[in-house]
This record gives sequence, C-alpha cells and structure tokens, in this order.
Amino acid sequence: MTVPGETIEPDAKDWTWVLSQPCPDCGLEASAVAVADVGGLVRASVPRWRASLGRQDVRDRPDPGTWSPLEYGAHVRDVFRVFDERLALMLTQDAPTFANWDQDATALADRYGEQDPVVVAEELAVAADVIAARFDAVPALSHERRGLRSNGSEFTVTTLAQYFWHDVAHHLHDVGA
Repeated sequence: MTVPGETIEPDAKDWTWVLSQPCPDCGLEASAVAVADVGGLVRASVPRWRASLGRQDVRDRPDPGTWSPLEYGAHVRDVFRVFDERLALMLTQDAPTFANWDQDATALADRYGEQDPVVVAEELAVAADVIAARFDAVPALSHERRGLRSNGSEFTVTTLAQYFWHDVAHHLHDVGA
C-alpha cells in the first residue's frame, strides 16, 4: 500500500492524440463516440464508479506512481464538473478559451486521497447527472461550435465529448471497473 498524499509525478502528456487513434491502454476509439451517446455513457458509468469507491482497498495505490481508486474517483468527479463548465461555455460563447486546470495541483490541494469515498461517490453521481443532462441537451447544430484550451488546443463540441468520454473510460480501466 502506498500512502495517499504522496506526490505522483504530474501527467504532462497531451492526450488529444486519442481523438485520432484508439487508446492502446483502455482500448477506446474516442472518434467513434457520438455526442448524443455521451449522456447515457456517463450515467452508465456511475454504478461502476460507486462499486470502485466502495472497495476495501479504495485508498490503496497499486504503486507509488498511480492514484488509488479514491483519488481517481475524486478526479473524475472534478472532470465532470470542469467539462460541464467548458461545454456550457462552448454552447453560450463564440470560441471561448477555457481556464487552465492543473489536475495534479487540484489533487494535492484538495487531498483526494483523504476524502470520504462515500461523499466522493455521491458527489460524482450528482456531477454525472449534471453533465449527462447537458450533453443530452446539445442540439445537433451545435456540434461544431469551438472552444480552446489555454494551451491552444482547439475542440469542437464533438471532439470535446470524445476527449471527455475517453478520460472517464480510461480511468474506469485504471481502477479495473
């Protein structure tokens, strides 16, 4: 067991490559994901997250460089929240630039590994409902609306949905759920 709170080397990869090729780790072909399917996929992931967050070893890291299921669950809860904000901006503004989100700094500052897994599971479920409803409400005419990450990466609503879903699916794979 690795102690929660120990520092993990920050992930500096640019994961946008998952939009053009299948992920060799989790197997998801993100480019095949339709915006209209994301709400249902998110809702279907919640029981898997709840099960992962209910495990006896929820706080245990499999190795020093990998988050525990609890840390992944807290991260995904925040992914739901951050991407909900980003999607809302894309639907209401022309080509917004998203605020930078340092997921590693957030994990440390919010002490992901010390949070209550029952609370994280509930907050994750609530955040999942919110973003699922937002994706469900996206009209087809809005799929090509654009948004920019602070590093200049451009997304459309479609590619944001695909990138977002890969993140969630990948982390389900990470925790074996």
